[in-house]
Amino acid sequence: MKKLLPLLPLAFLAACGSDSDNTGQLSIGVTDAPIDSASNVFVEFTAVELKPKSGASFIIELDAPTQIDLLAYQGSASAPLVESEVITAGEYNWIRLHINAEEGTRNSYIVLDDGTEHALTIPSGAQSGLKMNRGFTVAAGGITDFTIDFDLRKSINAPTQEGGEYKLRPTLRIVDSLNVVTISGVINDYPCLAEQTAAVYLFAGDVAPVDVSESAGPITTAFVSMDAETGDYAYELGFIAAGEYTMAYTCDAASDDPELVDSLAFSTPWVFTVAEDDVTLEINL
Repeated sequence: MKKLLPLLPLAFLAACGSDSDNTGQLSIGVTDAPIDSASNVFVEFTAVELKPKSGASFIIELDAPTQIDLLAYQGSASAPLVESEVITAGEYNWIRLHINAEEGTRNSYIVLDDGTEHALTIPSGAQSGLKMNRGFTVAAGGITDFTIDFDLRKSINAPTQEGGEYKLRPTLRIVDSLNVVTISGVINDYPCLAEQTAAVYLFAGDVAPVDVSESAGPITTAFVSMDAETGDYAYELGFIAAGEYTMAYTCDAASDDPELVDSLAFSTPWVFTVAEDDVTLEINL
């Protein structure tokens, strides 16, 4: 990746030299929670911007604009944006993703289940990018690896009038990829009808399950699908950090509108804790 350092103070530029004792490696990938009624969601990324705690921000330019189908990276899968980029060690204030999603263009677009394509725009996204105000530290000689989760079920708004553009107002979750867990399992006595859409919802803390529009809504979701080999109805949630969680599933996921408060019927909630040393968890609901 080509790194651009615009208008940086000389002291910071000196710190970006070849001294390996003052640098670390940074990798950033993207993943997605699924969305109903779409087969592809392409977002075109151009760069990643980082803000050191002291000094001006700098930009890591991608080799070329990179169009990623977010729906191809669900569960524990992710697509790399930045791989093993050597940067100055120290504390950072935020990360910003630069994207191409201006109105009137098709750099980013959505493909619906019926095969139709629609431009996908991000209000002010082309100018301000997608900023995540999370501080982090790059250790000298160490490896820092983040995954950014686009929760598309909360983020995509259909046009209010015919011919309008789809809007992406991203709900983003950033996690340390080196210290996360994959949760998977099956739905026992699967009750959903063929015409229904089942999804597992994961919430932070011991809470009552609610729909995606609520402020206390799920931090991520995953569709339930039948395993062709076993016949089980299975799910997978990736990039889950240590902590206490509540998990439940609903057969009404297709009715969960991110712009409206919906009353969904959930299964009996399962409250559990992810430990720091967990790698995978199997939870059958």
